Amino acid sequence: MPKTITTLRPRTTGGVDRPLASLAGLLREWLPGQRWFAGKDRPVTDLSVLSVTELFPGCLHLLVHAGHSAVPAPGGAPPAGDCYQLLLGVREHLAPRLERAFIGRAEEGPLAGLAVYDALHDPRAAHLLLERLRQPGAAGPLRFEADPAVRLPGGLAPRLLDAEQSNTSLVYGDAYILKVFRRIQPGTNPDLEVPEALAAQGCGRVPAPVAWFRTTEPRPATLGVLQPFLPDATDGWTLALDALGTGDDFTREAHELGRAMAEVHLALATAFPSGGHDETGPTARAMSARLEAAAHAVPALRPYVPGLRTAFDALASCDAGPPVQRIHGDLHLGQVLRAGRDWFVIDFEGEPSRPLAERRGAQSPVRDVAGMLRSFDYAARQRRPWRPEWARRCREAFCAGYAARAGWDPRKKHALLRAHETDRAVYEVLYEARHRPDWLPVPMAAIQRLAVWRG
Repeated sequence: MPKTITTLRPRTTGGVDRPLASLAGLLREWLPGQRWFAGKDRPVTDLSVLSVTELFPGCLHLLVHAGHSAVPAPGGAPPAGDCYQLLLGVREHLAPRLERAFIGRAEEGPLAGLAVYDALHDPRAAHLLLERLRQPGAAGPLRFEADPAVRLPGGLAPRLLDAEQSNTSLVYGDAYILKVFRRIQPGTNPDLEVPEALAAQGCGRVPAPVAWFRTTEPRPATLGVLQPFLPDATDGWTLALDALGTGDDFTREAHELGRAMAEVHLALATAFPSGGHDETGPTARAMSARLEAAAHAVPALRPYVPGLRTAFDALASCDAGPPVQRIHGDLHLGQVLRAGRDWFVIDFEGEPSRPLAERRGAQSPVRDVAGMLRSFDYAARQRRPWRPEWARRCREAFCAGYAARAGWDPRKKHALLRAHETDRAVYEVLYEARHRPDWLPVPMAAIQRLAVWRG
């Protein structure tokens, strides 16, 4: 039986949990250096184990709370911070092939003297994780579940994807891909909920989940999802950069992508009926609040705040747009795949920095459109000299393709589209400032354009 230790709240005073006695110092140094760690601009002031399960010998599954303030939040809530999922390997001697995954050697506590490493880099651990999904059941608070209609084969060789992302993905034999969520929030993750619902609608644009795992403690949450892998597919970002590099036009692909995204939106509207329109006033106020918070964190944004705010003021007084519905929530060229002549949409998790309830809520589909329009601009700025006309043609083609299938044209929703594009650019500024400072000029160029918008 797996051994499980659970504390429902992070500890801020007194002693530490027994696993943390071995891991605290190692994780404080290692976590901020990970691509998926959200608090890079804030020191880890509090680290606590929420649950630890011996998943199999030599591999511990942990949920840890990384706090960024030693001062307790009002009302007795836990300190500000995030919950992260870790799979840690523990060995006396570390094989050379695992050196890049090495976290450190524990100096005290129950793991004293043992080498600790990120087990998702270990083929043996990755293989055993798939076996857990092939044979649904429980391991302490963990629950492994699968679609009974799908028979998962064994013996598939695992490989870790190296692409930059906010989670960690393993590919098994070029047949399946397992996304292991790193930043955990209570509730059902949209990247499980949405593809499952779209599969029930017969929407072939989204790979359906075949297995998943979750936790029941300290609160129910989705931990990972296994889906079919498209080995011959290429993501839209790579295709766009290839077209830019060779001087090729990308408008036909952008037009077809617009049609595909409209199909997904129509399926989402059926799968998750909302029955309402966007309340532009509250939406505009939320956007303004995000702008103020971003400007506080990124000084370069501050001179443009008055001009950007006019986009949200215009939204507050405009007529309602298309009905709100479930959307993708973080749409860009890296979230779409082209295999043959078909486009597929992946990664429905939404923006991980936003609360899960917000990501699962009904929103304007214009938000997704704005995200893709911003992505064409991002792609165009990866080549010198910058080709704004290429981005403009792609944006027009995408909207035209979307309008042909959706029955309404995003380009005719001027105030709504400008507000969502501005909100997206503000998000990009904050993201790049925290994670990729060298990329900050890309969204800042859009900020300068949007701040002096003339329609």
